[in-house]
Amino acid sequence: MTTEPLQSSTAHITQATPLHPAVNAWVYYLKDQGRSPHTVKAFIADINLLANYLAPDRTLGSISTQDLNHFLSWLETKRGVPCSPKSLARRITSIKAFFRWLHQGAVLPMDPAEKVLQHTVLSPLPTVLTAEEVKRVLATADALRREKKPDARPYTLVSLLLASGLKKGECLGLSQNHVDLETDNGPILFVRYASQRNRYKERKISLPAEWTPAYREYLAQYQPSEVIFPWSQRRLEYLLEDLGRAANLDKHLSFDMCRWTCALTDWTAGVESDKIRQKLGVSKIQWREVGMKLRQLAGEG
Repeated sequence: MTTEPLQSSTAHITQATPLHPAVNAWVYYLKDQGRSPHTVKAFIADINLLANYLAPDRTLGSISTQDLNHFLSWLETKRGVPCSPKSLARRITSIKAFFRWLHQGAVLPMDPAEKVLQHTVLSPLPTVLTAEEVKRVLATADALRREKKPDARPYTLVSLLLASGLKKGECLGLSQNHVDLETDNGPILFVRYASQRNRYKERKISLPAEWTPAYREYLAQYQPSEVIFPWSQRRLEYLLEDLGRAANLDKHLSFDMCRWTCALTDWTAGVESDKIRQKLGVSKIQWREVGMKLRQLAGEG
């Protein structure tokens, strides 16, 4: 990221600017950078908490590392509202991102959040499907293709997720031009992003040959115009839940479960870790936690 757009976004901000106007400018910057609405909303809520904690007349240049540490201590023990370790870690991330923006935009000569300690919180181990459960889910979905009123949608969706490890949002954003069925080595899926900052997540994923006939059946049955799965996130979640119940799973079949099952399947098959990382579309930093969890799920430590 260059300094020019940073300095442009902070051009009307000085050390004498109060916190709230600077937060408003940061909103525009985050949106220009292609941050998701969810991320922007969370970041702004966190910084507004800080703004409401400090005195109204406090300026950007008067905020110190000690002020930030006192604020975080207040969140943890004195606010009177529960603050989980995960929420605290996110709020520290928000604070660091905000003051880094001010420092890199030449508003602040020193970054008061630089020395605030980051709290790393690891989420629990994900739930995955066993190899037998994968077979059961696929067999159940495949049977729906062959009923009196055939429905290829469940098989097309779940087999895609188990083979590709797509995230929910990526699946919802798939268009038909992201799929190439005509290659010599079988069907190929291209995962693309509109935002420049997410280009590192773009990738090409090979799909199993047996997915092609199911996908063709699905297109003929539902005739989607452009987006492959033109339903709401919740509707597709219900579809997976219904499929899991039909397969007599004791687990709650979900996008996340399919993603982790895909990653673990590749891991136990001996696929190189960097190839799995690229397939999942995660950064090298994110892979540290992902790789650690895969080792634990595989019983390697």
